[in-house]
Amino acid sequence: QVQLVESGGGLVPAGDSLRLSCAASGRTLSRYVKAWFRQARGKEREFVAAISSSGGPTYYANSVKGRFTISRDNAGNTVALQMNSLKPEDTAVYYCAAGPTWSQLISSERGYNYWGQGTEVTVSS
Repeated sequence: QVQLVESGGGLVPAGDSLRLSCAASGRTLSRYVKAWFRQARGKEREFVAAISSSGGPTYYANSVKGRFTISRDNAGNTVALQMNSLKPEDTAVYYCAAGPTWSQLISSERGYNYWGQGTEVTVSS
């Protein structure tokens, strides 16, 4: 059974940085696309960033481009999200996800079949 466990969330003031991590267990997901999504209270879950299985191509939502960086460590079966210049509108529960294919679905929840439980990020103004 695959488990994805996120960590690193917290409460920070606007302008600060946070680094989220997601570790996979149960089986190796080194060949899977990894991504981060987020869900703010009262809103639908939205795509944040994705990284290919090779760690090469990445893709970001416009709202975070230039501020967030996704990376992965295949040896460790982990994926990270470095979040800089945080804004109050970044407040959300952040989820990591894993899916088998780098395709047109990388920014859609339908492209992923493994999900973590989420870690909460709160950015104060």
